[in-house]
Amino acid sequence: MGKRRKPSPPSRARLAVLTTAVAGGAVLASGTAHAEPAPSLASVKEQVDRLNEEAEQAIERFNGFQEKQQKLQGEANRIQEKVARGQEAMNELRTQLGVVGAEQYRNNGIDPGIQLMLDSDPASYLGRASVQDQVAGSWTNLLKRAQDEQRKLDQERAEAAATLADLDAVGASLNAQKNQIQGKLAQSEALLNKLSAEERAKINAQEAADKAKAAAQQAAAAERAKAAEKEAADKAKAAAKEAAGKGAAATPQTTAPQTTTPQTPAANTPAPVANTPAPPAAGGRAAAIVQFAYAQLGKPYGWSKTGPSSFDCSGLTGAAYRAADVSLPRTSQEQWKVGTRIARGDLQPGDLVFFYPDLHHVGVYIGDGKMIHAPRTGKNIEVLAIGVMPYMGAVRP
Repeated sequence: MGKRRKPSPPSRARLAVLTTAVAGGAVLASGTAHAEPAPSLASVKEQVDRLNEEAEQAIERFNGFQEKQQKLQGEANRIQEKVARGQEAMNELRTQLGVVGAEQYRNNGIDPGIQLMLDSDPASYLGRASVQDQVAGSWTNLLKRAQDEQRKLDQERAEAAATLADLDAVGASLNAQKNQIQGKLAQSEALLNKLSAEERAKINAQEAADKAKAAAQQAAAAERAKAAEKEAADKAKAAAKEAAGKGAAATPQTTAPQTTTPQTPAANTPAPVANTPAPPAAGGRAAAIVQFAYAQLGKPYGWSKTGPSSFDCSGLTGAAYRAADVSLPRTSQEQWKVGTRIARGDLQPGDLVFFYPDLHHVGVYIGDGKMIHAPRTGKNIEVLAIGVMPYMGAVRP
């Protein structure tokens, strides 16, 4: 049997090649791991905007659940008060049943026929028998009342249990929505925290530039519409003047034409279009709404807040309408269902304007194509052109 030969150790040259290959692979792997470029400012801004929009959608759902929770809590309290009153009524009926039952037991210990034969005074017995009949009638009536009260009490207890179960379910949904909102806002903040102060300033400047561009485009469109309207009015005026001239030529003139004083050029010059909305009117419901909205400018956005120190979008519109003694639903989607739909060309100060396909954002229209709205977390209540966001429509409650 031959001896096994031990494998010969690798030569120094081979070791050098292997070491170099391994090191090169490590360098290559390390280089690959760090080759991913940092996201651009535009990419970060896009992600932040998307996260904030998703957070606002969740906030409006949260507001809806919160409103439902408050209604359910009020309903549960009302039903529980009814149950307590019903229980008191049952306790009183039980006491009365006990008294009547004891009286019946005492009076019905002997058969009525035997008692009549043994009684030395039949007239006295008949009087007592009448009382016994009354006692028996009271017993029957009390039993019926007790049965009715018990059925009603059982129904109210079942109703209370169902309402409390709904309340628990809504509370769980509230917590889920709250966690989702906080998660979206935390992601947005984490993205912004990775940026330097200079990069943040660039994003803010880009956002301001986008708003200014949208406002300028909207103002230009409004000017074109006004120019077209004026041109049509001038044409109609010229046509009417021409028709009047032809009529005057056909009819002999009996009186000398009156001279008119020419107007100064300033009187014919249309007033310049202001870059900012005109102040609200002195009175009326719309003025109260707009004046309230103006008074909130600069206050911070606060999700699920309805004032007075901070607001979310539907919280601001609801508070503005409360200032005019008008009650609105809590969420933007529900506010959309209240009142009359208004065409964009017929907007008036005080109207509600809605944005995004799911209507998760709302503001108060103040005229000149602008609104006052509560934008999002980290921002303050501001004036903004309605063309900046995807416009869906308007309502006049």
